[in-house]
Amino acid sequence: MFSLEAFHKTYETDSIPLTIGDRPFSFLVPKSIDRFVNREDVFQGFPLWSKIWEAAIVLSEYLSALAVRPERRFLEIGCGMGISGIVAAAFGHRVTMTEYNADALDFARANALLNGLSESNIEIHELDWHRPRLEGRFDVIIGSEVVYSPRDYAPLLNLFTTYLKPGGEIILAEGLRKASMEFFGRMSKHYDISARKKILRS
Repeated sequence: MFSLEAFHKTYETDSIPLTIGDRPFSFLVPKSIDRFVNREDVFQGFPLWSKIWEAAIVLSEYLSALAVRPERRFLEIGCGMGISGIVAAAFGHRVTMTEYNADALDFARANALLNGLSESNIEIHELDWHRPRLEGRFDVIIGSEVVYSPRDYAPLLNLFTTYLKPGGEIILAEGLRKASMEFFGRMSKHYDISARKKILRS
């Protein structure tokens, strides 16, 4: 059984407050990322999950404003510390959050508990994009900052094909990078795509 008490014995954390849709949230983040960095391959081994990215906030704000439909199920891929999925669940959506990194999953579970969520309204599972074993299909697939290199293209398309219900929707929040723009170009062969641009200012 996962508990915040056991989590805090394992990790040193800071707490980051966020307000989404006029609702306050608090998210635990690593105090230091040193223990999570792969020193043998700093670029590939950098723990991207350990930061609250602007794209996650943009996605969270979008989801907070969506009308709730009880029958609609959301799948979040690459959930990291759980920001977007937790916000969506807090606003009444049925969410399954997924992530491959074990430490990220611990932070996602801790943040779900910290923000008053339980297994009755949110599920959190491990998902390996290259060997997906999650069961079920979903009405909406969501993700933020999940496209970083061409090696992500095929696994992501496979996830979409495997887990999206017919007539479903994919909502991604991505920075304007070469990889993400090329990915959307390739996906346009399989899906109808529309895009919005949003800039966050401090």
